[in-house]
Amino acid sequence: MDEPRSLHVRRRTLLAATGAAVAAASVTTTAAAAATRLPGAARPAALTAAQTAGQRVIWSYPGLTPPQSLLTAISYGHAAGVIFFGENISSNSQIASVIAQLNEANASNPVKSPLLMMTDQEGGQVRRLSGAPTLSEKQIGASSQASSQAASAGTGAGQNLLSASMNMNLAPVLDVYRTAGDFDDQYGRSYSTDPAVCSSLGSVFIHSQQQTGVVACAKHFPGLGAATASEDTDAGPVTLTQSLSDLRNIDEYPYAAAITSGVKSVMVSWAIYTALDSTNPAGFSSAIIQGELRDRLGFTGVTITDALEAGAIPSSMTTAQRSVKAAGAGMDLLLCSARDVSQGIDAVNALADAYTSGSLPKSAFDAAVSRVQALRASI
Repeated sequence: MDEPRSLHVRRRTLLAATGAAVAAASVTTTAAAAATRLPGAARPAALTAAQTAGQRVIWSYPGLTPPQSLLTAISYGHAAGVIFFGENISSNSQIASVIAQLNEANASNPVKSPLLMMTDQEGGQVRRLSGAPTLSEKQIGASSQASSQAASAGTGAGQNLLSASMNMNLAPVLDVYRTAGDFDDQYGRSYSTDPAVCSSLGSVFIHSQQQTGVVACAKHFPGLGAATASEDTDAGPVTLTQSLSDLRNIDEYPYAAAITSGVKSVMVSWAIYTALDSTNPAGFSSAIIQGELRDRLGFTGVTITDALEAGAIPSSMTTAQRSVKAAGAGMDLLLCSARDVSQGIDAVNALADAYTSGSLPKSAFDAAVSRVQALRASI
């Protein structure tokens, strides 16, 4: 996008971390000094509202070359990471070169933490990089050596991402599919109709991948396994009506083992689950994010939305409204995956305004930032 689109965010950045009365020149000096610190140095004691907001936003961009507006946002500390899609990747070496460019921009970022560099490398049909894991979850689940295949898939995914300089994989899918050809099964994205099998194999994948140093992300909580072939949250609203007993004993079942295995992040779906919250999609529901995932299952890691531009969310809601509502419900990271840098700008501006005004309580906001910072420090 044109540079003026980021001006709103940039004005906030030019406020001193210790108070709005400090001159912009002083901030520039402080930022320059911060850029000379070693990568392992602690983050500054105070950040501007926009920098604080940026710690909760994952950006995306179109094509093979990241635009200057994204590099600028990263250098100012307005990004937690970047998600990559097929259109961004021509080879592992090409995307590794792009990531080096993004990391170079991050070197002048006052938040001295690695960026989360992520993609969807589930296996089978859902892969952004060529190579491992080549087997789908369904193929692994049907194998006579399913556990060893799941371990190989996790290790292979991690090593493949590392070869492209990425450090986070939005996998595995823990959905427990119901019928042949349904939403998950049509693309082989579920290990089994048996929650125990999904639990076991998902945990093996998670452990094996995270052993390579690549963050795993279990998805799509509390589960899309009951969705029919036409119920796609990317395309439109999805309402799932399984009982609370089925939700907890089938769909949520694999997450208990994933959490025990140390999964570092969980993606929450955009479907509505009437047994838990008949009004809000899961990513907008504190009853699901806080009540089920954190309180009932004990997850203490990082939550991340599915695509913030998803069709399951009412089209009348702007990026700003979606961002604030998701953050208020308990989502730590917002996935701005429309391949449009202005989406990330809008999300940061909205979160910064809500943080400054107090419409998003600072204590909860800062706790989310701390979780994201701990994740970034772990890679």
